[in-house]
Amino acid sequence: MSKPASPRKVGDKEALAVNTSVRGSPQKLNLVAGLIRGRKVSDALNVLTFSKKGMAIEVRKCLASAIANAENNHNLDVDSLVVKEASVGKGLVMKRFATRARGRSAQIIKPFSRIRIVVREQEEA
Repeated sequence: MSKPASPRKVGDKEALAVNTSVRGSPQKLNLVAGLIRGRKVSDALNVLTFSKKGMAIEVRKCLASAIANAENNHNLDVDSLVVKEASVGKGLVMKRFATRARGRSAQIIKPFSRIRIVVREQEEA
């Protein structure tokens, strides 16, 4: 007896990719994720490729993974994919200490983030 298969977290015409350990703050990552919400996948890849933001590299990797999941695992048409959702959340936080003057120390916070991208196949109207 094996346990039953878990239900899909997204709809039938959708594919999901999650990156759980992006080294950077959620605020900076959300600025980049906002650039691709609701866009066609080809447009979103172009925006991320030519963006000056450093976090665009991580978002582009996650979007490429979502596209590959849609194509290989769910047999969706890549040309008709749209970014349905690009959400960002907090991950773990590494806390470090730096020495300061007069024997004091200061806390340095190194945040991690998680990004979740859902792509959906949209019928041509």
